[in-house]
Amino acid sequence: MKQENYSLLAHNTFGIDVKAACFLEYHSVDELRRMVAEGLISEPYLHIGGGSNLLFTKDYPGTVLHSCIGGIEIIGETDDEVRVRVGAGVEWDDFVAECVRRSWYGAENLSLIPGEVGASAVQNIGAYGVEAKDLITSVITMNIRGEERVYSVDECGYAYRKSIFKFAEMKDVFVTYVCFRLSKREHYTLDYGTIRQELTKYDEITLETVRRVIIDIRKSKLPDPKVLGNAGSFFMNPIVDRECFKALQKEYPRMPFYELADGRVKIPAGWMIDQCGWKGKALGPAAVHDKQALVLVNCGGATGKDIISLSDAVRASVHEKFGVDIHPEVNFV
Repeated sequence: MKQENYSLLAHNTFGIDVKAACFLEYHSVDELRRMVAEGLISEPYLHIGGGSNLLFTKDYPGTVLHSCIGGIEIIGETDDEVRVRVGAGVEWDDFVAECVRRSWYGAENLSLIPGEVGASAVQNIGAYGVEAKDLITSVITMNIRGEERVYSVDECGYAYRKSIFKFAEMKDVFVTYVCFRLSKREHYTLDYGTIRQELTKYDEITLETVRRVIIDIRKSKLPDPKVLGNAGSFFMNPIVDRECFKALQKEYPRMPFYELADGRVKIPAGWMIDQCGWKGKALGPAAVHDKQALVLVNCGGATGKDIISLSDAVRASVHEKFGVDIHPEVNFV
């Protein structure tokens, strides 16, 4: 249904009250095809998911589209694995919960990540040693001309918080379904953060207890966007070459880090921000969260520009202290 001068307050977790000139929501591929054929999608246009990775800086002058395509359908199964097709409009955590309920292994470390399944394929969401690309087999799309195409996982160009779907030239491609491969054999990714330590509270390791631990860890660090507007991790963790890492480690021997397969090293941006003294500090109505420095929050009434001003100040501090650039994971609109 087409709606004009539509408030996007409920469609972004930062709680920024901006409006779209036109808002379109669809529940099926056929409905999207009809919208395309009837020319309802006027330029400029923006396709959103749950708005958990967006920062609106002003009213949007064109069409905002949102998918409500649902469903979790088994499309193939063996003794070892199951392949499923999931609608882009399915809440990501609902999908993870269903995987756990059905004893499908692989997605549990991504519990409680906000947003929708379609966005998971665009952003290559990740947490606690697992990324969406580890589970995705293909991404089904339709473009602004009504043409459907299936992208294999290799064609998606996945890297840390990256995919081809984030490129400007791909803005006319809309994700309709994402296909995943989950294991039916018991296996876990536990050696990341405090997962294994937290699991000692339980009598046994199961999908349910791992999911519970992940949820508890996230809730202890990340504010509920319904209470305090935020987009989760605002910055990507910087990846540096070995030479840069060694120089930093010499100066900061207690600096946490993660070795990557290609020899480079990932450094937690939250730790760097904390070392710069930003944790819990505010700049106007925007602030760095007091429990997780990677998170910027709307303390009430903040605009997108307020959040950007804080982001710029934090980035400048990190560069001055460490000589390392950190970049927003959140998309500015």
